[in-house]
Amino acid sequence: MAGFRVPGVPVGGLRVVPHPAVMLILQFGAGPCAMEDGAGRRLRGSVVAGPGFGCGGGVRAWGGHVECVQVRLSPLVAGTVLGVGPADLAGSLVPLDELWGREASRISEQLAQIPSWEGRFAFTDTLLARRLEARSPVDPAVVWAWNRIVVGRGLVRVDRLAAELGWSRKRLWSRFSSHIGMPPKNAAKLVRFDHAVHRLLAGEGAAQVAADGGYCDQSHLHRDVRAFTGTTPATVLGEPFLKVDDRAWPSGVTVMNWRGRNG
Repeated sequence: MAGFRVPGVPVGGLRVVPHPAVMLILQFGAGPCAMEDGAGRRLRGSVVAGPGFGCGGGVRAWGGHVECVQVRLSPLVAGTVLGVGPADLAGSLVPLDELWGREASRISEQLAQIPSWEGRFAFTDTLLARRLEARSPVDPAVVWAWNRIVVGRGLVRVDRLAAELGWSRKRLWSRFSSHIGMPPKNAAKLVRFDHAVHRLLAGEGAAQVAADGGYCDQSHLHRDVRAFTGTTPATVLGEPFLKVDDRAWPSGVTVMNWRGRNG
């Protein structure tokens, strides 16, 4: 989890870059803030988005004097914590009050009254832990498959995953999609993209990133970045949502699980 205080968003808004996690944004600042979902809707207040939200580059964030706590939830725990599975979010943006009712407004009010970021993190940590303990966990086989994809940085074959589980490809596709919100092949592509784009951001050459990342060639990497972000690798590296990652989500810290907490 990370805390953000943004004085103002540039003209045109901030492009949201897809990430292999469920995004929970708890807004509490006094300034107006909205997020455009890519379909022409602008949603205000606290929101939730499924894994890969922002694909195609059409999602933008807007506002001034924004204050929020953002949590990246692993799809393995997101359904338990939120009360709605990633499959129900289907990569879309949902107002938190549609999921939690009036509790969403009370949470924003409580966060606004807490004077420090550490206090806000502790409050959010307790809130999520309470919700996590109240529900059933994800199918262990799906947990195993997801972890294999993440640890392998997306360089896994779906048929091999199915064979190791003793499942058919159809069964793996169905069970995985119902828990994670996307088929295993799509999840692998998203994880692979995420690693590749952050290596590019760190200054590594596109040719080497493409070769190490399992892309056929540099053009393949270029097409993948455009499919996920709607722009070229050279342009997307200037996007604030990516450039802030090293500070908001330091490398070496587990951010795919909500217990990895950063300020």
